[in-house]
Order: sequence, then C-alpha cells, then structure tokens
Amino acid sequence: MWSYSKIDTENLKAITDLESKLGITLIAFSDEVIKYVDLNEDAAKEVENLEKKLGLSLLALKA
Repeated sequence: MWSYSKIDTENLKAITDLESKLGITLIAFSDEVIKYVDLNEDAAKEVENLEKKLGLSLLALKA
C-alpha cells in the first residue's frame, strides 16, 4: 500500500525549496515492502515510451 510520506519540517522545506527553484511539484510517497527493479537500458526505454504513449508515470517493481 502506498501512502504519502511523513516528512519533518526541515525535509519539507528542502522539497518546497526545490519545487520553487525548478517550477515543479514533487510528491513524496513511501512503502516499506517495495523492491525496485534495475532495468537495463532497452527495458527502461520501453517503459519510458509506454509512459509517453499513455500519459502516465510507471514504476518498475519486483513482484
């Protein structure tokens, strides 16, 4: 289950400062049991292409 991260004041300020500097919005989320996958270059490009096609952000995880 994903949830928004619990962020202390100092870290929240660092995030909001970077958001302001870059003109973007960042969302912090956490899950203790996530196992991320290191994709090779070809697989990462395929994921990126699908993200663009679908207009979504995808995250590669181990099942």
